[in-house]
This record gives sequence, C-alpha cells and structure tokens, in this order.
Amino acid sequence: MRVVVVGATGNVGTSVVRALAADRDVTSIVGVARRLPGWRVERTDWRQADVATGDLTRIFDGADAVVHLAWLFQPTRDPATTWRANVLGSMRVFRAVAEAGVPALIHASSVAAYSPGPKDRPVEESWPTHGWPEAAYGREKAYVERVLDVFEHDHRNIRVVRMRPGFIFQREAATEQRRLFAGPFLPSRLIRAGRVPFVPDIPGLRMQVLHAADAAEAYRLAVTRPVRGAFNIAAEPVLDAHDLANLLGARTVPVPRGLAKAAVAAGWHLRLVPAAPGLLEMALRIPVMKIERAKEVLGWRPRHSAQEAVRALLDGLHEGAGMDTAPLAPEGGPVARVRELATGIGGRP
Repeated sequence: MRVVVVGATGNVGTSVVRALAADRDVTSIVGVARRLPGWRVERTDWRQADVATGDLTRIFDGADAVVHLAWLFQPTRDPATTWRANVLGSMRVFRAVAEAGVPALIHASSVAAYSPGPKDRPVEESWPTHGWPEAAYGREKAYVERVLDVFEHDHRNIRVVRMRPGFIFQREAATEQRRLFAGPFLPSRLIRAGRVPFVPDIPGLRMQVLHAADAAEAYRLAVTRPVRGAFNIAAEPVLDAHDLANLLGARTVPVPRGLAKAAVAAGWHLRLVPAAPGLLEMALRIPVMKIERAKEVLGWRPRHSAQEAVRALLDGLHEGAGMDTAPLAPEGGPVARVRELATGIGGRP
C-alpha cells in the first residue's frame, strides 16, 4: 500500500507515520506538512504543502489511502484563519482525494464533533454530531462532518472512515500542548506529583483520553482493513478530577462551573492563556463515548490505560519533551517563551 498522511508532523501524525512504517503491508508513506521536519522514518518521503493552498491532487496521485490529520488549534483569536485551514482545507483534501481517484479516505474527526450528551452513560457513533457552537474547534469539526456526509453521498466508490478519538496524549507532544492550551506562564518544571497543590473539581468534567500510540494503531487498522463509517476511540477508564488528583498527588477542590468558566474567560481576554473560553464549556458538555464498535469491527485494543496516557503528558511537560518537527519542537527555554508572548498568546498559528 501507498499511504499519504496529511498533517504528518504533529501529535497524532508522527505516531501514525510510525505505526504505518511498522506495517509490512505498507510499502510507501508520504508525509505532508506545512514545514518539513528533520525527523526521518523508514519508507517515508516528505512533501511540503499547505492544505489551504497546495496542489494536493498531485501529491495524492497513486495513493491507496489518504489519512487527513491536518488541523490548526490556533489562533483562537482569529477564527477566520482556523476556518480557512480546518474547514476549507479539509474540503480541498476531500476534493483532491476524489480527483486523484484514491480509494480510501480516513479523516480525523473528534469527540468534540458530538452534540452535548450524557456523562453517566456512553453514546454510540450514531449520536448527533453538531458540536458545541461556542467553541471554534467543535464548530469546525461538526461542519466537516456535514461536508463528509455530502462527500460520501457523491462518491460511493470511496471508502470513508471517521475517527472520533478522545483527548490524545504522549510524552513527545507535551510541550506542543502546553504552548497551544496553557501558554508561556505555565511552570512546566513544577508539573509533577506532589508539586501541584490541588485539582479543581468542576461539575460535569469527565474526560476520555488515550495514548497517541493507541490512536495511531486505530488509524493503521482503518487504513489496512476494509472498514467504513465512524469509530469512537478512547482508553479506559473515563477520568474525573479525583483521578487527575491521584496522578498528581494532589487534593481536589470543588469549583462551581460558572466560576471556572469565568476564570478561563478572564485568562483568555487578558492574554494570559491561548485556550478560548468555549473549550472548557465544550469539554463539560461532550458525551462519554462507547468504544465497542472499534473493538468489534476494527479489532482495536488500547495498550495504555487512560492514566498512563495522562502520565506520559505530565512527564513530557516536566521534561520539556518534544521531537524534531515544527509542531512538536521541545521546550526552548526563556527566549522561546518570550517569543510565545510576542505572538499575543493565541493570536497566531
């Protein structure tokens, strides 16, 4: 198989490339990224392209499958930019798949595409995917789901898979996620067991996570097996504030939902954090996903527990971990943090 991975240098992309390279049935991988990496992988060639402007049809020509992972989380202060990259860019990817005659498209959707739902019982892949409109991330993921509805209707000969994972963590992506969501003021060296005084216990905050290596294995299976449709992907157990507190050796402190939302909104408006306020509200509203379909149809089983995935993130934060790709660049010290400040914290991609 010849597989093209769009967005191959980020958290999930690097893991997917590794998983595909370890599969003997995958003879050729093309990694597509806006900025070429120094990182090298067996049987992988790199192409520099932006999904919003690049000639994707030429890159996709001759591929047996395209895995679309490219996504901009920032700038949260310029939703037109993320819309062009994420929604219009995805539409260009889908169009190029059809023009190049690629027989399979595997798209990275998200738990964030789901409409608000229950936290006390899991929902299947049939749960509505209209997102949460106050968060650009959920809004855009949901819109792309509608685009895929039309694409599948118009191109019935193309096998389409929608992956809907929970929050994905690994050690090497910790610094990137700190830059994207927490910003330059988070003291990474203090993020370790026994040094965090408390974890806010916010009503409704239950989250599903998984390790990037397990997410990548699900994508590999979706590429190499004749499956279609949507798959919820997450590790067990579902985590709440008490689980996070146990990992950090901290205590929980009840925090009213309104107060938590006000604190995040204040931090964003004061340009102290890059994560927009709607992300917290979205996290409080997304449902808990049922993952049986991935196990039964894909044959997927996560090797890491949810706690292990979070522990990898915490270890990476403490160590300033990263990789030789632009998105996953490791901690660069005080000078790099000053550069983050100069972007306006959430004002640039």
